[in-house]
Amino acid sequence: MDKSSGKEDKPLRHGYTTGSCATATAKAALTALIMQEAQMEATIKLPIGEVVTFAIVRCDFTEERAEAETIKDGGDDPDATHGARIIAEVSWRTEPGIELDGGVGVGRVTKPGLPVPVGEAAINPVPRKMIREAVASVLNQYEIQRGVKVVISVPDGEGIAKKTLNGRLGIVGGISILGTRGTVVPFSTAAYKASVAQAIRVAVQCGCKHIVLSTGGRTEKYGIDMYPELPEEAFVEMGDFIGFALTQCKKQGVTRVTLIGMMGKFSKVAQGVMMVHSKSAPVDFGFLSRVAEEAGATQEQAAAILDANTAALVGDWMAEWGYGGFFERLSAYCCDAGWKEVQGGMDIETVIISMKGNLLGSARIGRE
Repeated sequence: MDKSSGKEDKPLRHGYTTGSCATATAKAALTALIMQEAQMEATIKLPIGEVVTFAIVRCDFTEERAEAETIKDGGDDPDATHGARIIAEVSWRTEPGIELDGGVGVGRVTKPGLPVPVGEAAINPVPRKMIREAVASVLNQYEIQRGVKVVISVPDGEGIAKKTLNGRLGIVGGISILGTRGTVVPFSTAAYKASVAQAIRVAVQCGCKHIVLSTGGRTEKYGIDMYPELPEEAFVEMGDFIGFALTQCKKQGVTRVTLIGMMGKFSKVAQGVMMVHSKSAPVDFGFLSRVAEEAGATQEQAAAILDANTAALVGDWMAEWGYGGFFERLSAYCCDAGWKEVQGGMDIETVIISMKGNLLGSARIGRE
């Protein structure tokens, strides 16, 4: 209940990712091509297991190609792609197999460090898998033995991309087709903070004095493997709210905190940025370059870091060049920043892992 208005709070409505939209339109277009009938809806299964039916606003077809279009719904907390037209064109190939590419408004990768190889359309791994599986399922359903080509387009994608970090990441010509869950979870700061605070309260009430704060699912899993002796209540997914989570731990008498994250977010924490959402603060490559020099990197290597497109790529380079001390230093900076945030009195440990879930470095600062 919203006490100020007297109205009952409504739950925020989830939206759907560009990857889910692209999958739905690909399925509709291929079905139209096979059946030679317009398809005005498409039902797909999302990575989280939810089955969803998408409305198709346009479906055109000939004997050799078909096109289907849907409008992206970002839910109650829409991002830059909310309302975008997502189109899939499907055509027959002379060769067997499924070819997937990006058309107008879908960016192309020009720099390393992203989950898609340089030169390919910026369609991330999970959406690629979703689209391929949906297409294969339709081909199997109708017992079709021919190869198909799928091209995903976003007519306004190039303009939309100007509101994103794609240019900095080396993705040119449009947006990325994204999504790991299939749904867009509304980014409600107040609601998320409330859930973090509640999780910490539960942990303390269960007798936890050591809490493991993670930035997401993969980092939480690493923490559980790292501290198998801790009860499940001790593991709290703080998301981007590092400073808030630390402060809540301090207020509620937690004596030891372990922070687990990856290069992107923790490179910001190391500089004292305690709210690390991608829109709140960019990665400071000058800072990473200086830390690399402290760890023994050459001036040439430090200069290369200034031109990197992601913090993850910097981490890859430092590991490849053999500067393990870089990650120890970065972890120590995170501990110091956390210590300053809560004004001491806690044992703070920082653990940085790679995107593959491997330990890169760690550090710890005591309560004394």
